[in-house]
Amino acid sequence: MPRYIVERQFDVQHEGMPQVGSKSRKILVEEMPEITWEVSHVALDDSGGVKTYCIYDAPSEEAIRHHAEALGAHNVVAVAELAGDVTPEDFPLT
Repeated sequence: MPRYIVERQFDVQHEGMPQVGSKSRKILVEEMPEITWEVSHVALDDSGGVKTYCIYDAPSEEAIRHHAEALGAHNVVAVAELAGDVTPEDFPLT
């Protein structure tokens, strides 16, 4: 199954994110079980706005965007299919 990274800018402040996360999970479990939410990294901009970088397993970019539409309260900045993962250990010092 393809994996995607999704960059989002939310319309809520950090305090509102637990409700957004719960809604996102509910949509996935009840309506879109073909999508797996792996992890989200949450960042705050200078004004306290929330930006996330989320990793999903999904059958297509269209499925990712459909979930985003159902979730609402944010704009999708970018979606990219992941080609792979690396860690520092993948690059020997010698």
